[in-house]
Amino acid sequence: MKALIIVGHPKTDSFCYDGIFRTIKTILENKKVKIKTIELYQEDFRRENTDLVKTYKDYISWSTHIYFVSPVWWFRCTPKLEVFFDEVFTPGFAYNFKPITKTIGLPSALLKDKIVRTYITHGAPALPVLTLYANSVKLRLIMGVYSFVFGWNWKLWFRTRQFWSVPFVSRDKRVSYLEKVIKDIKDDLYHAKKKTKNKNNL
Repeated sequence: MKALIIVGHPKTDSFCYDGIFRTIKTILENKKVKIKTIELYQEDFRRENTDLVKTYKDYISWSTHIYFVSPVWWFRCTPKLEVFFDEVFTPGFAYNFKPITKTIGLPSALLKDKIVRTYITHGAPALPVLTLYANSVKLRLIMGVYSFVFGWNWKLWFRTRQFWSVPFVSRDKRVSYLEKVIKDIKDDLYHAKKKTKNKNNL
């Protein structure tokens, strides 16, 4: 297992960074997993920084597991994570278009082998986002980004967790959110270990 953790929050005392990101990192470090991290707001990440973009692509290629952590701002991920999608998940690296007719092509994902989990935090409660806005944040992320890059995989829906009303919930509620993160990481560790054991038995 080789894990890449990508966090897109400018504040290191935020729940995204100090809660989710640090929890994932700590568990994996304690299990001696090989880890690389991308802290988009703590690094000199810009469209023009092509050397750093290449490094990020190398990290993606190296990884078996990718963890995205971001708050939701204006019904999308943070600006630097959105730029990450634009500059790193480029045609030829993350996807290609397969021609169907002379005027129609379908995206063909090139990173299907990655196991991806996403944790997005909301300031809003669940009800209006899931009903009035038809959960457009999650739909757009999975269908508009991940389907191109990681392929049409129904597991991506269940591996994308949303945590609600984060600025307003109690400490106990935040702990319950982190317990879900911990369970996810333990599941990944278990399956990675099982996969390695099966390979060794071949």
